[in-house]
Amino acid sequence: MNLFDYPSHPRFYDEVLRHPNRAREGMGPLAQYLRRLESQQVRSKRDAAELAIRTLGISFTVYSDGANIDRQWPFDIVPRIIQGSEWDGIEKGLKQRLKALNLFITDIYNEQHIIKEGIIPADILLSSRDYRPECQGVKPKYNVWAHICGSDLIRDHTGQFLVLEDNLRVPSGVSYMLENRNVSKRVVPELLNKLPIRPMDDYPSQLFDTLCSISPRAKKRPEVVVLTPGIYNSAYFEHAFLAQRMGAELVEGGDLFVDSDDCVYMKTVEGPSRVDVIYRRIDDLFLDPEVFHPDSMLGVPGLMRAWLNGNVALANAPGVGVADDKVVYTYVPDMIRFYLGEEPILPNVPSYLCSDADQRAFVLDHLESLVVKPANESGGYGMFIGSKAAPEQFDEITRLIKKTPRNYMAQPIISLSTVPTLIDQQLEPRHVDLRPFTLQGAESHVTAGGLTRVALVKGSLVVNSSQGGGSKDTWVVDFDKAF
Repeated sequence: MNLFDYPSHPRFYDEVLRHPNRAREGMGPLAQYLRRLESQQVRSKRDAAELAIRTLGISFTVYSDGANIDRQWPFDIVPRIIQGSEWDGIEKGLKQRLKALNLFITDIYNEQHIIKEGIIPADILLSSRDYRPECQGVKPKYNVWAHICGSDLIRDHTGQFLVLEDNLRVPSGVSYMLENRNVSKRVVPELLNKLPIRPMDDYPSQLFDTLCSISPRAKKRPEVVVLTPGIYNSAYFEHAFLAQRMGAELVEGGDLFVDSDDCVYMKTVEGPSRVDVIYRRIDDLFLDPEVFHPDSMLGVPGLMRAWLNGNVALANAPGVGVADDKVVYTYVPDMIRFYLGEEPILPNVPSYLCSDADQRAFVLDHLESLVVKPANESGGYGMFIGSKAAPEQFDEITRLIKKTPRNYMAQPIISLSTVPTLIDQQLEPRHVDLRPFTLQGAESHVTAGGLTRVALVKGSLVVNSSQGGGSKDTWVVDFDKAF
């Protein structure tokens, strides 16, 4: 493939090539490999990737016009490479961040020191849609509420990694990260075997060990289940995938019940079997109809009572959404300083809170150069990108901000880094982000890399698969090791 025709843009940081199309440090093996690929090889590898995805059954669901549309997972065969020496710092920063977030959640539902010290205004927290008064006074094992966190990282125009947001409620995407590696093994084995790439295949066992570590009973092998809303959920592929990989039961709410002893049991052909840990993939408000939505058919009556009595562990715990709020996100660097006495290793993207009158005025005056996000949406829904917005969208976002300023925050439009991506038969730069996954229980683990999402539409900054994005395999490579 002719990389000399690869377009460059002075405002964007390309992770593989730099102007005038010279490989960055450590990226030589990938650049050489791409240069040697002929058109027929490209077509063959793309066809092999599509066949592997169909064979493995890798799909995701999009909700459109009231219908559930099952789509094949969009995968680009060109891997994304990150140097191991750089990843070491990212890994430390992610562990630091999740540790502080868990201390914050414990504090918020107990002593609330961070409010009393004036670090975070009380109204920011108490007005959060995901603050759960039912969790007051609770201190889970190890004081860990968020056992699984998916943090979204981006590179800016200088190549620096920044944290765009944290996902603590029911973070998804790790199954696609693992399956991307499986597809790469089938499609580009000659390149993958040439480089010293850090493995990620051990994530399911690390997840299982993390879940076992929070079991309320001291058993050699606690009973762990994955609680799914069912086959029509957009992430059901992942629920089934992780349950199978962990050797855990995949259950729906009707498969569980809480007995008079306030313990959770699973219905089996051999009779009730006590459950120790529930990896729940259901939102808080549907977990327990006795406490939250009374008409929920997805949860388990009495589940909160069992959890509050310490008879079952829930991962992630109810109430973690208070730290998943995009407004609360802006205070994470302050949390790290307050709880850990350390400076943040990974910086946030500069942010503006619309609840603050001066910052709100700035946002409203500079909408054309900002991204405005609702506090509690995910998947890119409700996001306003000023540089791409139509005139009527400016009027609408202005109205929404003025109506409920607490529910909105804004960030500069970051020139996301680009990576070479196969478009038709040519390599073109496309914008990417990265979602690594951090586990915290008795120990902490960070995936070697993560889920790289790529905006397949030229010029787009929206990487979500539900809105036309694709994905790449992410390789953390130790270039200092001998080949």
